[in-house]
Amino acid sequence: MPGPYFTIPNLLTLARLALAPFIAWQIAGGHARTGLYWLFAVGLTDAVDGYLARRFAWTSPAGAYLDPLADKVLAASVFLALGFAHALPWWLVGLVFGRDLLILLAAGFLFLFSGYRRFSPSVWGKLSTFCQLTTAGFAIGNRAFPVLGVGWVVETLIWVAAAATLWSGLDYLRRAVESGPRPIRNGP
Repeated sequence: MPGPYFTIPNLLTLARLALAPFIAWQIAGGHARTGLYWLFAVGLTDAVDGYLARRFAWTSPAGAYLDPLADKVLAASVFLALGFAHALPWWLVGLVFGRDLLILLAAGFLFLFSGYRRFSPSVWGKLSTFCQLTTAGFAIGNRAFPVLGVGWVVETLIWVAAAATLWSGLDYLRRAVESGPRPIRNGP
């Protein structure tokens, strides 16, 4: 069995992380079809690494941090690329980044002032991520295969993703305020 850092799932996750800039470069550079194919392949590695980690108990602390990091880097790279390619409006890209920044700040605030380390995703956060990724997928698909004529779907999904992103950001903010700063306990 591989060591705690060099497990097959972790290597797949590292590959996903390493390929994110390449995929973004393809999309931003007008090669949406190539970017879409690579994004699909990289998406499969996400499913495979999760399956392998659970099936063969190849989980590790490194994997617990690397997997969501790779997902966020990939999603952020794709959104930036779609903004540069004019496939998504910059205000949506900014809203997505703003929500993620809000979550990072809230989690950091909670950790710093209360020692609270578990800032788990909410159902609204998961819905927002789903809407964002669906919007990005259709936007790339619309560029890769314009003959399909899904531009109107992309336009609709932009507003759905924006609403879900805004709502989940407000929900995370509410949760952070409710968790609030509490004194750190020094002992059991």
